[in-house]
Amino acid sequence: MSGAALGIEIVVVFFLALFLLHRYGDFKKQQRMVLFGTLLAWYLCFLIVFILPLDVSTTIYKQCLIDHEAHAQLPSVSPVLSNQTTPNTSISPSKSNQSVCYKPWSYIPDGIMPVFWRVVYWTSQCLTWLLLPFMQSYARSGGFSIAGKIKTALIENAIYYGTYLFIFGSLLIYVAVHFQWHITWYELQTIGITAANTWGLFLLVLLLGYGLVEIPRSYWDASRQGHLLIKTYFKAAKLMTEKADSEENLEDVMEEVRKINESIKYNHPFRKNVDTILRKCPVEYQEKMGRNVDEDFDDKQNAYPTERSLSKLHKQVIYAVQRHNRTRVQWQILLEQAFHLEDVAKNETSTSRQFVHSFAPPEPVGWFRRYIYTPSVEWYWECLMKQWFYRVLSVVLALFSMAVVWSECTFFSTRPVLSLFAVFIQLAERDYNYLYIEMACFITIFFLCTCVYSTVFRIRVFNYYYLASHHQTDAYSLQFSGMLFCRLTPPLCLNFLGLIHMDSAISHQAKEQTAYTSIMGSMRVLSFIVNGFYIYYPMLIVIFCFATYFSLGTRCLNLLGFQQFMGDTEMTSDLIDEGRELLHRERRKRQRIEDGENRRREWRERYAQSDEIAARNRMPMSEMKETNYGETLNSNTNQQAKYTRSSSQTGRDSIEFLQDAEPLDFNAEKLNDDPLQSEPGRHTGGRYLSMSSSRSRIFDDV
Repeated sequence: MSGAALGIEIVVVFFLALFLLHRYGDFKKQQRMVLFGTLLAWYLCFLIVFILPLDVSTTIYKQCLIDHEAHAQLPSVSPVLSNQTTPNTSISPSKSNQSVCYKPWSYIPDGIMPVFWRVVYWTSQCLTWLLLPFMQSYARSGGFSIAGKIKTALIENAIYYGTYLFIFGSLLIYVAVHFQWHITWYELQTIGITAANTWGLFLLVLLLGYGLVEIPRSYWDASRQGHLLIKTYFKAAKLMTEKADSEENLEDVMEEVRKINESIKYNHPFRKNVDTILRKCPVEYQEKMGRNVDEDFDDKQNAYPTERSLSKLHKQVIYAVQRHNRTRVQWQILLEQAFHLEDVAKNETSTSRQFVHSFAPPEPVGWFRRYIYTPSVEWYWECLMKQWFYRVLSVVLALFSMAVVWSECTFFSTRPVLSLFAVFIQLAERDYNYLYIEMACFITIFFLCTCVYSTVFRIRVFNYYYLASHHQTDAYSLQFSGMLFCRLTPPLCLNFLGLIHMDSAISHQAKEQTAYTSIMGSMRVLSFIVNGFYIYYPMLIVIFCFATYFSLGTRCLNLLGFQQFMGDTEMTSDLIDEGRELLHRERRKRQRIEDGENRRREWRERYAQSDEIAARNRMPMSEMKETNYGETLNSNTNQQAKYTRSSSQTGRDSIEFLQDAEPLDFNAEKLNDDPLQSEPGRHTGGRYLSMSSSRSRIFDDV
């Protein structure tokens, strides 16, 4: 059963990492090495989070065995000592009354977890410090060959690697000289782990302080439909500005590509590089530019670009195209969100209690929306229950955040135990309730990871690092997120073990260590970091939480000129009004398109029915009854005239259906029930441009 639990979690975590990578990355367009490196980094970090509770329960079981062995040896030493408790004894009265240590359902045998943690930890560290930085530069390189990309990546990472080697070497020399140690390989390994965890803890507390406040507040804001709609208007105005900027940037880059494409002919040595650049351009630009094969290459001309300039242009094309696609997709997603929020605001006052959408869904209605999530259920959820659910969830998360802040400030106190999470684990440890221990550990560490990782997903460093959903994240941002995850996860796990008093380097208790802390070595090699930085620096989380609650970072960015949502400021109000007007314009545009589609659909159905009736009334000449020759001739003549008129109407219908764009002067009120039956010499108001009175203008658009 223990091996099955470990195997199930390994498989589940893999599919979780694969799902997130599919949401943010693009499996069809991005390089396989980029996807593999990011998937491996995310997978290893999530694996540490999911497997660590099993390590805690296994360690508690081993500690129980040690305590019972010590308790069994006490009567053999002296009968008097059995009724006494020494100050250094960690055996509780409840444990002394127990005769059997219950093995946890997810017990992992000895020797498996240390090897497992060692492989996972060192693989993640190799990724974050060596492979991912190199692959990051390789993916962003504008080179046209593998050797060129490798050369560019090595040059860009030389300063990066040199800086960290200098810091590590300085720290190593300081430890060797100041403490007069003969450093062994084990101590050198411990120093490296301590340096990496110190850097990660510095960033961890900053991100955690933001997430502990922002996550509960985001759910509280989501329960306020009016506030959320106003914020969406603000985002729409900002996104439209970014969208226009990306389109202008793409036009400028495409103009440069066009000039180079015209200057470099088919037999030029750099023609292959130009073709590579053209393949990265959007399809519409490729069709405009094409390949220039009219003139031969002339060696006398010297106005040709260099290979370095082509590499730079290649890099600009990749960046411009990716940014343009990202803003275009995000604009469509934001439109759907804004239209939905406006629909919710309209349906809140509905007396029918049926949720009505402004636009028909683009996809056909499935069985879930047809039988379970009906319009009535949707109305109760969107207009009544959803806001209360978000408020309750926000309050629960806020209480959990307060517990984390309190525990971060008091986890070093072991007598009395002030950390709330340590109290919960110790209470469950007395009754050997391993399932509760694992669930409590998992919920705690999952909440900590959510606060930290969600902040990583929300961070945006201009346009260089930005995790965008719906497959719109570039390779650089994916790999950068993998690097951050690998650097933040080990100190996060050590901080969690400190909160529940399972790290003896911080709690200073003689207890069985988890297999995870065993690979970290004895942190007392650098006692000034363990006894100082690891204990007192997490207390700064209180300052970061207050700064996030009062939006100090947002105010600073607003003062620096970066437009942020600040409530009642003049700039925010102007952007809200601009975003509202943009969305109303998009709504009117989409409404006109949908009305045109509905009218064309009705006309198709109407004339399809008339054609069916006409076909049903046709009878073969061989089955007609013999009548007077004159009457038959008369009937045939009338029938032929009738069919001729019908075919003429069908032709006019086809011309009508070919009109995709709706004229600006269209007026639905002036449209007749059957506009095609009107007099051929009259012009009916609101008709399409192709339906003019003159029959000679039918093929004007051909």
